[in-house]
Amino acid sequence: MTKLQPRSRKVRILVTLGPSSDSPEMIRALFVAGADAFRINMSHGAQEDHAARIATIRALEKEFGRPTTILGDLQGPKLRVGTFAAGPVMLQTGAAFVLDRDLTPGDAHRVNLPHPEIYAALVPETRLLLDDGKLVLRVKAVDGERIETIVEVGGMLSDRKGVNVPDVVVPVPALTDKDRRDLSFAMQQGLDWIALSFVQRPEDLAEARKLMGGYGALMAKIEKPSAVQRLEEILEVADGVMVARGDLGVELPPQAVPPLQKQIVATARRMGRPVVVATQMLESMITAPTPTRAEVSDVATAVYDGADAIMLSAETAAGAWPVEAVTMMDSIAHSVERDPGYFARLHFTETQPDSTTADALAEAAAGIVPVVGASAIACFTSSGSTVRRLARERPSAPILALTPRQDTARKLGLTWGVHAVRTKDIGTFEEMIGKARRMSLRHHMTAKGQKIIVLAGVPFGTPGSTNVLHVATIRGDELKGRD
Repeated sequence: MTKLQPRSRKVRILVTLGPSSDSPEMIRALFVAGADAFRINMSHGAQEDHAARIATIRALEKEFGRPTTILGDLQGPKLRVGTFAAGPVMLQTGAAFVLDRDLTPGDAHRVNLPHPEIYAALVPETRLLLDDGKLVLRVKAVDGERIETIVEVGGMLSDRKGVNVPDVVVPVPALTDKDRRDLSFAMQQGLDWIALSFVQRPEDLAEARKLMGGYGALMAKIEKPSAVQRLEEILEVADGVMVARGDLGVELPPQAVPPLQKQIVATARRMGRPVVVATQMLESMITAPTPTRAEVSDVATAVYDGADAIMLSAETAAGAWPVEAVTMMDSIAHSVERDPGYFARLHFTETQPDSTTADALAEAAAGIVPVVGASAIACFTSSGSTVRRLARERPSAPILALTPRQDTARKLGLTWGVHAVRTKDIGTFEEMIGKARRMSLRHHMTAKGQKIIVLAGVPFGTPGSTNVLHVATIRGDELKGRD
């Protein structure tokens, strides 16, 4: 088994796989460089290609003795215009333009829009954004067959460009037939997280949750203004959330996205849900071996805000410098976390505990760490819920999650500050303390003479029973035991 030190970095790095990172050698290099989790983008590639990547990632688990985390990102519905008879057309600012149900190829005056849900949702004075927001249309009249608009921002429009509807909730299901097939495949492959696109309401998560059948964790991608308006309701039913800044930046003015990012991160942290900040973090590294200073500051801001994970998209999927991008992100995160003011900034967001024993002990453990100088918090968990509650407190010591369940260990790969280890369950208090000492030493999270905090539940092995907090001192002879 190849030895790899636990990440000393608290924030996790999620990398997207694609043509630039397809080979087993490259996937391994990304993992060694600092990738904590891998994103499989279901919008591109065949299922057999994804299966090969998944097998490669799981092989790393055996090689390094560390759980691997895989997120499957579903494509979601794609709203697009039809085609044009004579190629791209120029829409002039101030001109009239019609979208209709007529399948005849379009021209500079009209084009087909094959989505009846949009016709039903629009009202006069709402907007339609075409081609990632490059063109803006203002609705003047609408019925079930025809949308009459005025071009507010003109430009070239070509076949099958995307349509965004930012001002209303469009009654389109979040799952398409393709998504259902991809979700079934993801469950068969044992993926740990599913990211759901086009979430507008909490109800949009219901079908995916049902199809998952209790397996895996569900992440809501926040990419529409309507989702932001119902953020807390969505987080109540989601296991995690992704700040999809690219899509948010299409439907909202660019200057509106940074405060929304902070709002989403803070809300997710308060509610104890892992939050991923995504899109264009090191965009220039698609073609260049170094990022811009603005990109470095952008990544640093997400780390200072306390995001659980930061994500690389095209930088690793299609870029020329995938390993360098991961190395740079790892370096930025380490630099921020070494800042003496880092933890003070983290705790600008208040996380009030719920009135449960587990929450009370998680808050107490985080407070005890600086008082006794604990080097780690060892947390025994079955479902991972206590570990997530503890991570919500953003303690200054790393969290060692000890679980008998492989699926739990894998899902925790997107949780701030957590190093998850699959290990046999415990049966007695003495066994709990011995194993906590032994595993914290074995995984290089403590040393002789240092203290660790141990969290567990009695009776042992019962989910949701966390009721024990113990401070233990490392003697140095604990490695003689077996697990």
